[in-house]
Amino acid sequence: MCGIFGIVTDKEQALGPILTEAALRLTYRGYDSVGAATISGSKIDLRKDKGRIKDVAEAYNFAEMIGSRGITQLRWATFGEPSQVNSQPHLDSDGDLVGAHNGNVVNNVELRQQFAAEGMTVRSMNDGESCVHAVERYINKGFDFIEAIRRAYGDLQGDYSFVIGQINDDKLYAIKKGSGLVVGIGEGFTCVSSDLPSILPLTRKIMRLNDGEIITLSPDKVELHSVKDGSLIQREPETVTETMEAVQKGGYAHFMLKEIHEQSQVAREVLHMLDGSPDVAAVIEKMKAARNLYFIGCGTSYHACLIGAVYFAQIAGRPVIPVLAPQFTPQYAPTVTSKDVGLFVSQSGETKDVLNALEVAEAKGMACYGLANVIGSTLTRATVSSLPLCCGYEISVPATKTFTNQVVTFLYLAYRMAGRDTQELAAIPALMDKTLEMVAAQVETIAAEINGWNDLYCLGYGGTYPIALEGALKLKEITYAHCEGMLSTEFKHGPLSAVSQGFPILFAAGPQDVPLIVSGLNEVTCRGARAIAIGQDDPRLHANASDVIVLPQSAPEITPLLAVLPLQLLSYHMSVLRGYDPDFPRNLSKTLTVD
Repeated sequence: MCGIFGIVTDKEQALGPILTEAALRLTYRGYDSVGAATISGSKIDLRKDKGRIKDVAEAYNFAEMIGSRGITQLRWATFGEPSQVNSQPHLDSDGDLVGAHNGNVVNNVELRQQFAAEGMTVRSMNDGESCVHAVERYINKGFDFIEAIRRAYGDLQGDYSFVIGQINDDKLYAIKKGSGLVVGIGEGFTCVSSDLPSILPLTRKIMRLNDGEIITLSPDKVELHSVKDGSLIQREPETVTETMEAVQKGGYAHFMLKEIHEQSQVAREVLHMLDGSPDVAAVIEKMKAARNLYFIGCGTSYHACLIGAVYFAQIAGRPVIPVLAPQFTPQYAPTVTSKDVGLFVSQSGETKDVLNALEVAEAKGMACYGLANVIGSTLTRATVSSLPLCCGYEISVPATKTFTNQVVTFLYLAYRMAGRDTQELAAIPALMDKTLEMVAAQVETIAAEINGWNDLYCLGYGGTYPIALEGALKLKEITYAHCEGMLSTEFKHGPLSAVSQGFPILFAAGPQDVPLIVSGLNEVTCRGARAIAIGQDDPRLHANASDVIVLPQSAPEITPLLAVLPLQLLSYHMSVLRGYDPDFPRNLSKTLTVD
């Protein structure tokens, strides 16, 4: 997710401590490197490196940084590994401009090539530097700062916000496109940030920006312009009354609920990233040429591998072997060769079981690729190349947005393998938002009604079978109830004996699988079970299920992505009803680094 903060004051002062404290209040967003820049007259003081804030601030003596304007940034690596040169803020070619961004500029590679060809000094791999050079390009052509930003906006593709300043100017400028940006207005200063926590200790008078808006920060005022035509926008500031904890959680009661609702935005970001990634074509070509193709992961990531295998078979006509990472070594490693390809999947990039399988696969000569949320992690460094999940920091231990972006990535890769137009997937984020809106109240009611049960089943078929496994895992993780995920057609082979009056059984149904699901619904309802179907509106589901949680109409391959959302919400509400903290369930860790 990254985090940026910029401040403009009415006098020269020690800004280093202010920038450090602002950065510390954004650490919940996740980061791997940090930097700060101050502007004093014709001088820019820039200090940055990978590492924790306190360590970098101490090593580079942020406390002594002085100026009337300052910028700090926490970086969550996407373009370019965590390093001093890739850390933000960044300078332009001549050191006259300094800026930092939050988000992803998906045409970063092409832009860097353009900037170098135009004679600019490109120092890093990072897309934050591309934001600075995009403005530099038009400043060099004689445009004023607002016009330069307007034109740069048209060159920068993706979702981002950035803040930028220039020597011998008493202002900072910032623009919003997809990523968060909030302005603070105080006595003798104005400031801007990705999020409220870095602003609230300074002032509670704020202004929220919309996409396509440019803010000019002066010591005593702010001006808002439209990127469309440069016209002034009138907007009154508001006063924030929320607590710091509530603000960090975006007004949600828990991080898990916040992260469930962030899924549409991160899905949009990963789709943009995949469209602009130069690595996707190479990965697809290698997969096409593979003798055998393996998707390897653990837990939630394994469930994503399972649905990825379904996508590749149904959409691209390509068989894939999904495998739990610890089982890869005894079951498949003895037979793999350099003709095989493995995609190793881990949210953290540090999952020990996945790294063990990777080590064995590489020793056998397998071509190994990664899919992880943390660039610079062991997995991303050890594989030939790695695709980022673009989820930012996921604080809640139960995976939500990292899982859905894994699934989105597999679906995107299957489309590319099949030669289908990936723009068809652009509807996914809006469908996610619509799903949450449609199901929220009903799911909360059902959660209260079935919360007394400590045994449940979650069933699916085809593309929704992995979703059933994931839904069951979420219920186990945070409600501590036993919920077994299973292929719906397997339920009659033994587990049917567990059914009693009112016994809750969840069914995730793809539109093409309704006839088969109806059979499963009837074999449990006739024995007294409460059958809760999750699927698109279908009279057959309404006629045969006890409850139907209706999903928006979508392509069959998108249904699993939508079906997981009510299961996440159900787990969340049942956990809260039981008095548990869904963010930090007992006995579990976010990153498993042991065998």
